[in-house]
Amino acid sequence: MDRRNAFKYLSMAGLLPLAGKLEVASVVHKATISERDYWSTLLARIATPLLESLSKGELKKNMPVECHPGSEVSRHTVTYLEAFGRLMAGMAPWLSLGPDDTPEGQLRGKMIGMAQKCLKMAVDPQSPDFMNFTENQQPLVDAAFLAHAILRAPKILWEPLDEATRQQLVTAMKSTRVITPGYNNWLLFAAMVETFLLYAGEQPDMLRINLAVHKMMEWYKGDGLYGDGADFHWDYYNSFVIQPMLLDILAEWMKHDKKQAKNYEIILVRAKRYAEIQERLISPEGSFPAIGRSLPYRFGAFQLLGQMSLHHLLPDHLQPAQVRCALSAVIHRLAEAPGMFDANGWLTIGFFGHQPDIGEPYISTGSLYLCTVGLLPLGLPVTDPFWTDAPMEWTAQKIWGGKNVPTDHAIEN
Repeated sequence: MDRRNAFKYLSMAGLLPLAGKLEVASVVHKATISERDYWSTLLARIATPLLESLSKGELKKNMPVECHPGSEVSRHTVTYLEAFGRLMAGMAPWLSLGPDDTPEGQLRGKMIGMAQKCLKMAVDPQSPDFMNFTENQQPLVDAAFLAHAILRAPKILWEPLDEATRQQLVTAMKSTRVITPGYNNWLLFAAMVETFLLYAGEQPDMLRINLAVHKMMEWYKGDGLYGDGADFHWDYYNSFVIQPMLLDILAEWMKHDKKQAKNYEIILVRAKRYAEIQERLISPEGSFPAIGRSLPYRFGAFQLLGQMSLHHLLPDHLQPAQVRCALSAVIHRLAEAPGMFDANGWLTIGFFGHQPDIGEPYISTGSLYLCTVGLLPLGLPVTDPFWTDAPMEWTAQKIWGGKNVPTDHAIEN
């Protein structure tokens, strides 16, 4: 990252006036900036154009809509909720730490204030940025990501809201019931919306929750991996959607029905195995296989590994520091690819930089903000061993460095 771009994104994130003793050299040279500072500043860089625009009711005015040629009309109707719901799903754990007097804490306080204003803008029918929760199929997906965000940070994204905004949010979520989910991972989107309503004290449609959990258990393929529907796909949807949502749906459901604890125990064993597989996919250079759908979600592919770190649920033989170092390698590699951001700080379609042809017809600018779910461990406090433990080699580094590594084993659950 060159000096000009470092200054630019820090200024956009509002970090320069808050930085205190953080020297410019430690920003420009990644070897001397802490990994947490790098992650949090990157998250702020991604979020700032979106939150600043939406909090002022100017998202539809300011956000570009890059998409597959021929998809312009359909994507314009859905891309704004995509952007906001997905950004919040990734930011929520970090926001949940609340403000404090540190430079990061002050930045977080600024982001919390904007996020709460954005929620009002998104669900108020009189807002210029009132979002589409019913037209076409896509709003069910991104209402679910927004619901997931609220469950991840209820003390920031739900409890402080005024009563009118809460009611408008509930109304918006209920309105998605007109959308019939696909018979695949989309069942989890419907279930996540209903899980939020369960949390909020509303009457949920338990059939949607039951069906999603039942079918995902039925579609389990073995060794920590679920089918997306009856079929298996080589892609990252087990991490983009399936396992993170399944875990958090059941975690909330258990609070209301203790009989769900058995299902939760089963899926947790599988999630630990998939986290183990994800860590092994990261090469010594910080790359990973570019396979399957939705590659423009970039480091969002590692949501499940990040979520297991966030909740201290990693397998016993995976140390938090080795996961931190592996994820940091991926994040550095992708975030520093030329062209990931346009001239105004908005994300562009691509995997490594700007690669518009790598995006499917359902991909647009708003879709890209799912990358932020790859930053979930920012929800761990700065004192957590994930951040404080000394750097460690991850599995691929050890193997390709000639180290003696124990065998890898499938699970039978």
